[in-house]
Amino acid sequence: MAKRFLLSAVRSRERLIQYAIRVASSISLLITVGIVAILLSQSILFFGDSEVSIRAFLFDTVWQPLIGRFGILPLLNATVMTSLIAVLTALPIGLCVAIYLSEYAGERPRAILKPTLEILAGIPTVVYGYFAIAFITPLLRQVFGIFGEDIVQPYNTASAGLAIGILILPLITSLIEDALSAIPNSLREAAYGLGANKLQTSLQIVVPAAASGIVAGFILALSRAIGETMVVALAAGAGPNFTFNPLEGAETITGYIVRISGGDVGYNTPDYNSIFALALVLFVATLILNLISRRVVSHFQETYDE
Repeated sequence: MAKRFLLSAVRSRERLIQYAIRVASSISLLITVGIVAILLSQSILFFGDSEVSIRAFLFDTVWQPLIGRFGILPLLNATVMTSLIAVLTALPIGLCVAIYLSEYAGERPRAILKPTLEILAGIPTVVYGYFAIAFITPLLRQVFGIFGEDIVQPYNTASAGLAIGILILPLITSLIEDALSAIPNSLREAAYGLGANKLQTSLQIVVPAAASGIVAGFILALSRAIGETMVVALAAGAGPNFTFNPLEGAETITGYIVRISGGDVGYNTPDYNSIFALALVLFVATLILNLISRRVVSHFQETYDE
């Protein structure tokens, strides 16, 4: 009798835990649906305005709401530039650090390097923005000063991209290290058995075997860089500028959203509603990148399992 009562109590507790998990999952799903609904409804208001054209929004190279020009290309171009600079900065460094942690580091170096990366991950993003202004931009001016005194503007996408690269370095390092650590030791031992040294095994066996995880880490880090706000709001510039020169200032999508959200424009105007359309573009971009990441991981894992 006591055993049956105890078994019933355990099952009741398990059912309660299952209900709690389902409720939590449902809440997260409802939040996502709510965000999408708000973005879609407000974006419809924006595109329904007589001053706004979807064609001009997608292909116009001028973003000047005061004169009715809503071309996303200047904001999108600056966003892509800062994101690419960030991942191109963080990927090689993160890959090297991940290889060291996974294949070479002992307990003591890991005890030093791991907390250091965690400190970088815990620094507020606004600090990285001021770091870009106070340190990276003056450094770029010293490096490129031989080509002209004003070649590096006070606010530029290069310094913002480099700061974001430092920001996402812990993320990309952690993702790649997990991918490298998941490779079976039998592959390493087989390489050693064929006469390969540590470096050859790491670069020619382990890294190619973990290609799916490395690519997924790259894509997820790119998603993180695209959505970064405070660094670009402080360091990249506060005016839309369709330029491919990273040493010039240019406003990104997130930087524009921050500026407009400060209350400088009237509510329910095309300028105000445009931030929802831009946020929808960011949402779709990050969604596509996440889907690509999942696709890459599943494809390479299936090939590797065969």
